Amino acid sequence: MAEKKVTKLTQEGYENAQATFRELIQKRKEIADRLEEARKQGDLSENSEYDEAKEAQTNNEREIKKYEEILKNYEIVKEDSNTDTVHIGHVVVLRDEEEGEEEEYQLVGSTEADPMNGKISNESPVGQAILGKKKGATVTVETPAGSFKYTIVNIKKAGKK
Repeated sequence: MAEKKVTKLTQEGYENAQATFRELIQKRKEIADRLEEARKQGDLSENSEYDEAKEAQTNNEREIKKYEEILKNYEIVKEDSNTDTVHIGHVVVLRDEEEGEEEEYQLVGSTEADPMNGKISNESPVGQAILGKKKGATVTVETPAGSFKYTIVNIKKAGKK
């Protein structure tokens, strides 16, 4: 039997997952009420409100199942105060060696990843390349778009400047 994947979460990610799960459960009741109202309107074959509510129900149930799995099989990654090497939860400043530009990212578990908001997954090419590396290390990252070289300029705890 296949082993279930353990989702790595920061404490903040765990709290967000719990809050999202509670919201989805609440939304389940609201969608059920919408479905009941739409049923009362009669012929369901041409009832767009019913179709929309059924689609919302399907999507909501899919998200509930996703969060149930996350919350059944998670590991909270303890914040590591040792910033000598990159760990999940750390904020890392990377310098693109080709462009010379610096970017700051927080390394998080895959379910928390949000690159547009500076959170990259430990499973992403960049995340895998920097995990466990020290300040000053240069890493080469292979992506579908090509190879990139980054130098780890700084490692710090999340929330610290």
